[in-house]
Parts: sequence; C-alpha cells; structure tokens
Amino acid sequence: MGSFFELIAKRESCRSFSEKKVERDLLEKCIEAARLAPSACNSQPWSFIAVSGEETVRGVSLCLQELGLNEFTSKCPAFIIVTQEPARLRKEIAESLDEQQFAKIDIGFATAQLCLAATELGLGTCIIGWFNEAKLKELLNIAEEKQIRLVICVGYANEEEKKPKERKDIDEIATFM
Repeated sequence: MGSFFELIAKRESCRSFSEKKVERDLLEKCIEAARLAPSACNSQPWSFIAVSGEETVRGVSLCLQELGLNEFTSKCPAFIIVTQEPARLRKEIAESLDEQQFAKIDIGFATAQLCLAATELGLGTCIIGWFNEAKLKELLNIAEEKQIRLVICVGYANEEEKKPKERKDIDEIATFM
C-alpha cells in the first residue's frame, strides 16, 4: 500500500464478498489495530468478538437481515461484533463532561482503525448499525447488560462489484478561517 491518503481513498463499504474464508491472523490484526485506537482517558470502552465459524456466521447474518435489510450478509465469511464496555474516565472529567459520550466516540475511532487495517490487508468491510440485538446476544452468549454497538462484515471483496466513491466536495463540509 502507498500513502495513508491512498489507503483512506481505497476503503469502502463492501456489499459483495467472495467465498474465500478470512484467515484468523488477519482478523487478529484488524482487532489489534482497533485496540490501539485513541481513547478518552485511555478507558478503551470496547470489546470485540470475531466470528468465522460457518454455523455462527450464518446465525449472525440472520440477525442482520430482519426487515428485509442487509441480505448481502448471507455471503459474508466473517463478522466482528463491537460491544461497549463502561468508560472509565477520570472522576473530574466524567463529572464536568457528563453529556459527552466518550465511549461512542472511542468506538468510532476503533472501528475506523479496524476497517482501515482490513483494507491494508486486502479485505473488504461494511459497518452495520442495525441488527436484532436480543437475538445476537443470545446467539453469541453476550451478557444482557452489555450493548452491541456495531457489527462489521469482513471478507474478500468481489472486485467487479466496486463502485466509485461519492463524497461531498470539501467546500460543502469545511470552513477555513
């Protein structure tokens, strides 16, 4: 891979995966990249569950497809489930900034790094924010009090399905003073 900016430009949401299995060491590298993400007060309010066993992958996929959504996940060979842990902020920060949701922000950083690492490793990803949380918790034996924040589809992309990335022009989103 070339520069960081080339990596960012290459990352996209993949909705068409090949049947090739994702190697465990690549899933570990993706989670390692997430583990190293910035975190308020170094609280690291996340945990990750990598799913690549065929039967469990099928179950996760079904939890993402209710309401007729995310049918493409049937062909996804692996998932990484991101759960939120309690943010352990320093007391003076937690008390003065109680409206700021640092755990969600930190999980966003970790997810971005995970997806960029996957891209660097030749994998495609798609971040899913809608799922049947109760069924997913039951399937994966996740404690009731934990909250699942995201499910990340991970696999080798079907290259012929790629679309050009469309983004707003910088003048539409930024002000320079």
